[in-house]
Amino acid sequence: MSALVEIRDLWIEGRSDETWSPIINGASLSLNKGEVLGLIGESGAGKSTLGLAAMGFTRDGVRISKGTVLFDGVDLTLASASKKRELLGKRIAYVAQSAAASFNPAHKLMDQHTEGPVQHGVMSRAESVKDGIELYRRLRLPNPEEIGFRYPHQVSGGQLQRAMTAMAMSCRPDLIIFDEPTTALDVTTQIEVLASIRDIVEQFDTAAIYITHDLAVVAQMADRIKVLLKGDEVEDADTRTMLTHPKEDYTKSLWAVRAFERPQKPAVHTSATPVLSVQNVSAAYGKIAVLHDVSFDIHQGRTVAVVGESGSGKSTTARCITGLLPPSQGVIQFDGQSLPANYKQRNKDQLRQAQMIYQMADTALNPRKTVGEIIGRPVQFYMGLSGKQKRRRVEELLDEIEMPAAQYIDRLPSELSGGQKQRIGIARALAAEPKFIICDEVTSALDQLVAEGILKLLARLQDDLKLSYMFITHDLATVKAIADEVVVMKDGEVVEQGPKQDMFAPPHHPYTDLLLSSVPEMDPDWLTNLLNERGVDNIGDAAVDKMS
Repeated sequence: MSALVEIRDLWIEGRSDETWSPIINGASLSLNKGEVLGLIGESGAGKSTLGLAAMGFTRDGVRISKGTVLFDGVDLTLASASKKRELLGKRIAYVAQSAAASFNPAHKLMDQHTEGPVQHGVMSRAESVKDGIELYRRLRLPNPEEIGFRYPHQVSGGQLQRAMTAMAMSCRPDLIIFDEPTTALDVTTQIEVLASIRDIVEQFDTAAIYITHDLAVVAQMADRIKVLLKGDEVEDADTRTMLTHPKEDYTKSLWAVRAFERPQKPAVHTSATPVLSVQNVSAAYGKIAVLHDVSFDIHQGRTVAVVGESGSGKSTTARCITGLLPPSQGVIQFDGQSLPANYKQRNKDQLRQAQMIYQMADTALNPRKTVGEIIGRPVQFYMGLSGKQKRRRVEELLDEIEMPAAQYIDRLPSELSGGQKQRIGIARALAAEPKFIICDEVTSALDQLVAEGILKLLARLQDDLKLSYMFITHDLATVKAIADEVVVMKDGEVVEQGPKQDMFAPPHHPYTDLLLSSVPEMDPDWLTNLLNERGVDNIGDAAVDKMS
């Protein structure tokens, strides 16, 4: 039987100014119907570029310089635009990393779902709506008859990701490219999406390329794994062989990442005044209550990890602390003094002392400003420096984040990797010389090697500058690596809190136990075994009720 996808000696280049540089160096792969290939590697390895090339597609400023991409015998590198339009969406589909950024916010989910089948002549609008509801049901979306008639902002991230998978399946394609589809999801939602994806791929005998930097996730999804490094193929083998007997040193280094873990710090003296104290805070969006009597303290030089699934109230708590969402009751104290509830009523020093590092560095940095301008703005605003003094301080901050000013100060964000952008976000926060920093999912979009580097950097800066961190995360490996104390939230309430060593030792609160047991392991049978333990017969049934 001939392969559905056959890529042979593929070379891809990217353009910077007028110079073309290699991105993919002679890659080859073969994929049959019903088979899932995992593509892994660190940032810049070429995973997404190779995955998109399997569709015959390259981003702006990128070109295929050599090689063939055969899809069912058609060379997509030579195919006309009309031939590609005939295939894309109908026989080849793509599921993006961020469903929230990929759906059109002005149109309901079902309107976007039916567009492909109708345009490709696969179904009428009425038939496509009926089929969409059935796909939503197969993917265990709640209220399948109704959810498609909501706008994207009216459903959760995990539901959007499944709706995008349903949209990709709407024409029953032969090939789907999944590009980091669970990166930004909490562990319980991730299980729903993984189970749903695996179920629907098996049901329709679809071939898939699954791009990820999460090794435990790819172990659950892929039949085979291909490892990439800077555009080069490092290793290719079936999943069990790759996990148990990797041949190359680079592959072994990937398997060994996230070994970093800070030593446990001594307990805080009971008389010490917290840098930040959240006291009995409740908050609402309009008439909808979202936080209920939340309390915890963060002391000098300590990291408190706030964990929980999507919608648990983690980011809303951060909004209350920063004054973006004034609490309906309760108090936020800084160094023992109550802060005004609304940030507009806080003075410059109160604003300076609490800074934030954002999850998506891509959207958090102004693409039209250089690194020097991005970091220089808070230096000037908070510290009153200008001219040579401001330049000197920006250079010092770049040195602190291990990015030499001579190389980076005049670059734009588009000229940086994901990890470098996140470091610039850290430097921008440090520019205000704060005591307290909120780190909002700062490693979730990074590969594991880069994420480990960011965690080590944050740990060193904390020790050097005596910083206090509130670390919002859904990644329990990150919690183990960097936290001193842990706060577990669910449905807007704190259900458990305490020192890290106590939180990871039984007995746990039932919800904490659910979170801990939902962290994927480097075992291809882990997801199936977990669903069996939880009494789920059909893989997709995992999505029905948060494993309650």
